[in-house]
Amino acid sequence: MKLIPEIREDVLQKSKARARERGIVLPTIAQQKDPALIPDTIKARLRKVGLWDLDPVNLFRITWKNEAVEHGGGFGNGNWIEFPSALTGVDATIVGIIGKWFPTGAHKVGAAYGCLVPRLVTGAFDPDTQKAVWPSTGNYCRGGAYDCALLSCPAVAILPEGMSRERFDWLQEIGTDEIIKTPGTESNVKEIYDKCWELRKDRGDGIVVFNQFEEFGNAIWHYHVTGSVIQEIFRDHYASGRRLSGYVSATGSAGTIAAGDYLRSQHPAIRVVATEALQCPTLLQFGFGDHRIEGIGDKHVPWIHNVRNTNLVAAIDDEQTMQLMRLFNEEQGQECLRREGIDDRTIGMLGDIGISGICNLVASIKTARYYDMDSRDVIFMPLTDSMELYGSRMQEMHEAHGPYTEHLADQHYGRYLQGTTTDHLRELTYADQKALHNFKYFTWVEQQGRSSDELRQLWDDDFWKQVFAEDVVNEWDRLIDAFNGDGDTQ
Repeated sequence: MKLIPEIREDVLQKSKARARERGIVLPTIAQQKDPALIPDTIKARLRKVGLWDLDPVNLFRITWKNEAVEHGGGFGNGNWIEFPSALTGVDATIVGIIGKWFPTGAHKVGAAYGCLVPRLVTGAFDPDTQKAVWPSTGNYCRGGAYDCALLSCPAVAILPEGMSRERFDWLQEIGTDEIIKTPGTESNVKEIYDKCWELRKDRGDGIVVFNQFEEFGNAIWHYHVTGSVIQEIFRDHYASGRRLSGYVSATGSAGTIAAGDYLRSQHPAIRVVATEALQCPTLLQFGFGDHRIEGIGDKHVPWIHNVRNTNLVAAIDDEQTMQLMRLFNEEQGQECLRREGIDDRTIGMLGDIGISGICNLVASIKTARYYDMDSRDVIFMPLTDSMELYGSRMQEMHEAHGPYTEHLADQHYGRYLQGTTTDHLRELTYADQKALHNFKYFTWVEQQGRSSDELRQLWDDDFWKQVFAEDVVNEWDRLIDAFNGDGDTQ
């Protein structure tokens, strides 16, 4: 399958020359999966560069395997948290892979890379005459704007006006060309789409919209890069006497959940769980509403979500995630966790979990309880970002509810961790999966210009095998090598 049907040589040659002038070298997908393949000259440059610096060499830090340091880091085998039973209340092992150590503090730089670079290396995007438009509810437009900054490409970030202040401040700091605020908050995805159509009408070929909810490059990147790192961590650290039984991911744009397609190819019996906010239960009951779990845009089923690979839907109360945020990060909350026998190392890592990560943790606990999982079972989940991006939300909770007390901490530990139950779950039958698939019609065919035939194609298992086929990313890597020119990595 070719995501970009043809190569525009005139644009491509111009972009290659532009990259050489600016010292830009693109990493291959193989290098993002396995940084051992990165040339020593690149690694030497990275030793002098901070994780968030606007230096094009940081393109090589778009990987789950960065060393967990803020400046000059190399590479390892990944970063993850194993949550003890004293915290989860279940016997199954729950493991979260940490997105904090990507540039920008979230793995969305990878999803954006998977969307932008195939167009860049085929000449389908011209950074001299076009702007890259990144519609998002938060981290994706940050990732796209950052990738563009490293690649010297002009960027337009679109996100709801109600998202955390830190997102807007940072986009300004890195010099994003345009920052467009749309009405609403996390759940107002259609308003983002509407703004994209408005820009297309007004600017024509002067923009290219990288809509994460329909860009297969998003899902392909996660299938190969996120899926493979989870498989490696499981194989090297958890496989002995155990089984990979679950993968839990907020649907969001349906990029990260595509890692579940990869994991099923290795573990056919795995349960893939899609999480969403109870206040906006789209997958649970075709519902709608507003919520506070940032990073999981909703009210529709993303075009790139292979719902045939989803076994369970878990709707999580946003109040639970917000109070656990305080439990994990406030002094009284951490003292409570110590009293309950949770070790200091784990407590020290809880700040590496953002709000959507807490949502995934609760959903993992629900999954373990629902499927009666025991000590033989291992569940993996992504921790997209960390609390570094939500300081304003902590302040808002303090202003709304007052100081966090020992009494509140004990209540929240009992209610929101040990008291987590199997409510608000929907196990999907074949008919349920097809209903969710058909629900895409109302967004993508009626509103976004897709055809009914294209929608029918998405129900075909063979279609997804072609999308995720190894030869797709091999072709990407061949084009990336050609773009870099003779392997020049100086």
